[in-house]
Amino acid sequence: MKIPEKVQLVIETLEQAGFEAYAVGGCVRDTLLGREPGDWDITTSADPMQIKALFPRTVDTGIKHGTVTVMLGKEGFEVTTYRIDGSYSDGRHPDQVVFTSQLKEDLRRRDFTINSMAYNPKTGIVDLFGGQADLQARVIRCVGEAKERFSEDALRMLRAVRFSAQLDFGIEEETGKAIVELGGNLEKISKERIRTEMVKLLVSPHPERIRTAWELGITAVILPEFDVMMQQEQHTKYHRYGVGEHTIQVMLHTPPEKVLRLAALFHDVGKPVAHTTNEEGIDSFKGHAPISAKMARKRMVDWKFDNDTIDQVVLLVQYHDVRIEPVKNHVRRLLSKIGVEAFPLLMTLQRADAEGKAEAFLQGSLERIAQVEQLAAEILADQECFSLKQLAVDGKVLKEAGMKPGKAMGELLHQMLDYVMEHPECNDKEQLLTLFAGAINQG
Repeated sequence: MKIPEKVQLVIETLEQAGFEAYAVGGCVRDTLLGREPGDWDITTSADPMQIKALFPRTVDTGIKHGTVTVMLGKEGFEVTTYRIDGSYSDGRHPDQVVFTSQLKEDLRRRDFTINSMAYNPKTGIVDLFGGQADLQARVIRCVGEAKERFSEDALRMLRAVRFSAQLDFGIEEETGKAIVELGGNLEKISKERIRTEMVKLLVSPHPERIRTAWELGITAVILPEFDVMMQQEQHTKYHRYGVGEHTIQVMLHTPPEKVLRLAALFHDVGKPVAHTTNEEGIDSFKGHAPISAKMARKRMVDWKFDNDTIDQVVLLVQYHDVRIEPVKNHVRRLLSKIGVEAFPLLMTLQRADAEGKAEAFLQGSLERIAQVEQLAAEILADQECFSLKQLAVDGKVLKEAGMKPGKAMGELLHQMLDYVMEHPECNDKEQLLTLFAGAINQG
């Protein structure tokens, strides 16, 4: 294995002082898979104070649990003392940790075999639990007894699915059975940790592995709305999948970006609520978009997303089902409602939504969306007006024309904007003052 020079320096510094030191965990796994590690963690027999004494710049990242961040230039490397975790009475964190001099004991406490390997240039790879074999077999398997690992930290059950989505691995049978049995313990996990893992799963190369989370009973605990979606059929000429499977297909056709994948996940979450069936057995989901937007906001607030992300996702969900005809005044009105930044995201979501519907309507939908995008590009290039900011008249102009500030002035500006979006050639100060002279004088 080739490791970065700074990682090598940390390991050599610890070894020269008489301690053991290894790169450990995800960085070893990713390197063996030919992936670029996101960060490099190091485990050592030195205790935190001994680590701090060997390096001029350190940060006490989690010194209680044995972790010190060693700063080399602007880069930080987490160095953690070999440890044995005590009992997990809350199903989330060890009640206490005991430092140990044995690497084997430190590797034994880790979640999955593929994350329990260590490496240093002198010893090579230390693989005590079959991590390399499981990499070869492309499976996620717990270290030791799966029930013990998941009883220690319930989040590991969701992490198993997340790793399967990131790596395109299956979940080993006994590991899967333990998830089914212990999935309810996910209720003990903080919403922030659930959110982090769900986002990683959704933006992975295989967001369809949320189906695995459903099959193992995970979504029943953390996202019960999804289970309802998986049960909801769609007997309409526009659909070939039920709501849940359609949602998975939309995610698969959406770029791996957080806001878009979340919007894809939630865009039809309100359909089971809005569902009706007529006498011919045809399903209808009238008004599902605003219901979905409301439900999306509630779940994202519960998962403690930031307000900006929530607002972006809810906006896309709210408008995902709006059919925009390739006519300029329609496009201007859409731009006015959702803004320039959200427009391409909405078009991407609508294109993905079309990909997940009946094939008979796909080509027509894609052509219409492409025409709408072309018209939007022309509107922007020609700087046609679709917002108050672009309007040739503002409150100051109306005040100079003799109108008093107040509610009537605001209403008149919106009337002018509405007119200009239908007649873009009239976005001229003098024309607008003439056209709306009566309203100005009455105000």
